[in-house]
Amino acid sequence: MNIYLILILSILVSEYLLDAVIELLNVKAASPKLPEEFSGFYDERKYSLAQDYLKENTRFVLIKNTFFTAVTLIFILCAGFNFFDTIARGVSANQIIAGLVFAGILSLCSLALSIPFSAYHTFVIEEKYGFNKTTLKTFIADIVKTVLLGAIIGGIILAIVIWFFITAGPLAWVYCWLAVTIFQLFLLFIAPVIIMPLFNKFTPLEAGELKSAIETYAKSQKFAFGGIFKMDASRRSAKSNAFFTGFGRFRRIALFDTLIEKHTTEELVSVLAHEIGHYKKRHFIQGVVISIVTSGIMLFVLSFFINNRGLFEAFGVRELSVYASLVFFGFLYSPINLIFAIFENILSRKNEYEADRFALNTYNKPASFITALKKLTVDNLSNLTPHPLKVFFDYSHPPVLARIMAIKRQRP
Repeated sequence: MNIYLILILSILVSEYLLDAVIELLNVKAASPKLPEEFSGFYDERKYSLAQDYLKENTRFVLIKNTFFTAVTLIFILCAGFNFFDTIARGVSANQIIAGLVFAGILSLCSLALSIPFSAYHTFVIEEKYGFNKTTLKTFIADIVKTVLLGAIIGGIILAIVIWFFITAGPLAWVYCWLAVTIFQLFLLFIAPVIIMPLFNKFTPLEAGELKSAIETYAKSQKFAFGGIFKMDASRRSAKSNAFFTGFGRFRRIALFDTLIEKHTTEELVSVLAHEIGHYKKRHFIQGVVISIVTSGIMLFVLSFFINNRGLFEAFGVRELSVYASLVFFGFLYSPINLIFAIFENILSRKNEYEADRFALNTYNKPASFITALKKLTVDNLSNLTPHPLKVFFDYSHPPVLARIMAIKRQRP
């Protein structure tokens, strides 16, 4: 049997089993007893609801992962990629055009399979637990916008990568890396003003106590931004959050309208102080640099697998092409990507603690900050006692109880 096929099937099955073990251990670790720290925030009924929410989401994830793993295995073993490649080559002999058709077919098929799962999660699970605010019209509009954006952005990147690997010789990966990096940085600048408003309405925060408090704090930290906006997150969900986005004059503070409704001014400024801490500690730049470096590593490794005959035979594809090489390489690269993801999550959790400390040192409202974290946890029915393995592999933020303990140690 083809060694690449054995390796790819092993990767797919191993990743599926690892995810299943992590999810099952995470559910088992959920404590039926409310941690004392959340006494007065979670009542018995709502804490039980949070446990049910975790279990139902876990069942959903396991079923979804089982389905997509099975479909992927069947598709590979039945030479489904060769069937789609034949269609793409029938459209055009040009590798760029054929590649765009090939990727488009795969993406649309994946989307068609994922829509029922997304709809069930939104309109059944999220609805059952009081989170869903999405209408069918918004749900469909989001899909259409996502497809169009993916076609434009993904199509441009794919065409550039195919063209360089066809024409640029041994240094093609370097040119691809430079082009992709420039495009990524360009998207970071335009996302807040062009892409994000396609999905949500951003309204300048009205004058008042909250806006004044945010501006006063930001000024004290010499933090410049392009505006404070309220985002209509309630159109889709009752969950709460806040974030910063963009660079320079495009940098924005965005508050979910659901967040503003449920928190005091001091709690909101504490949350924003944490987010400003990420900028002041250069975590955002750190993330961009890591993304650039890892994409460079990926493209370098990819260069050794372009038009690899053994890899094509593993997928049952008869004719070699740059575009199919990109897709097939993705399966081989998955374990390396997992290692990078683990490293990035470890670093992210460290950065979260650092941003917490920044918020305490500069705003010094530990009680308000802790209350904000507790309210966010309860409002989102978050798991208070995740399994360490789940945290290690999947959590970009430390568990909330660990964050609260760290805050109390710094400010007793």
